Amino acid sequence: MPSLDRQDNVFVLDLGDGENRFHPDWVTAVSAALDEVEKAEGSRALVTAATGKFYSNGLDLDWLFAHADQYHDYVVSVHELFARMLSLPVVTVAALQGHTFAAGAMLSLAHDFRVMRSDRGYWCLPEADINIPFTPGMAALIQSRLAPQTAHEAMLTARRYGGTDAAATGIVDQAVGEDAVRSTAIEIAQAQVNKAGDTLGTIKTRMYAPALATLRDTTNPLG
Repeated sequence: MPSLDRQDNVFVLDLGDGENRFHPDWVTAVSAALDEVEKAEGSRALVTAATGKFYSNGLDLDWLFAHADQYHDYVVSVHELFARMLSLPVVTVAALQGHTFAAGAMLSLAHDFRVMRSDRGYWCLPEADINIPFTPGMAALIQSRLAPQTAHEAMLTARRYGGTDAAATGIVDQAVGEDAVRSTAIEIAQAQVNKAGDTLGTIKTRMYAPALATLRDTTNPLG
C-alpha cells in the first residue's frame, strides 16, 4: 500500500512495490496522502515514486470485472484522483522508475513534472490494444498535458515509449539513470517548494479548467 514520507520540504509518496493498480483501497490511500500534503502548512512539494518493476500498471481490472455493478462509482473515484493531482496547490513531480501504463500513465500526466528511467521501462497508453476506450475525462486529461501530435500517437497507436523517446516527445521532462530517478525528482520538487499555496492552486485550476470539469462530471463519466 502507498506510504507517505517527508524529506525536508518535499513529501515523498511511495505508491508501492507491486503493480500498484488502482484498487479502491489503493485509491483511498493515495487520496488520504494528498489530503495530508494539501493540509500541511508552509513550503512544500510532492514527489510520487514506487519501488520495483512498476510505477503503476493502471486500473485494477480484476477487481473491476468482479464488481461490475460498481463501475460508475469506481470511474468517478479514479477521475477525482486525477483531478486532485492536476489541481493540487503544490508542485508535483512523478518519479517513473518502472513501467507506467494506462491509468498509471494518466496519473503521471496529472503531475506538473515527470522524470523517467532512461534504460528500462515503458510509458504507454494501451487502451487501443485492449479495447477499452478512454473516458471523456481521461481523454481531456491526456490532451491537456501532451502536445497534439504526441497525444494522437500515444492514444491511437498504444506506442510504448522508453525513457529517451518519452523525453524527446515531451511526455516526460527528463530521462536519467535508474539510480537518479527519485533523487532528480526530489531536486526538481525542492526547487519549487516556495510555490505552494492558494495562488498555485488557483493557477492550476484555471489553467486546466476544461479538463477538470470533464473529470469531475459525476453524472456521465463514461460518456
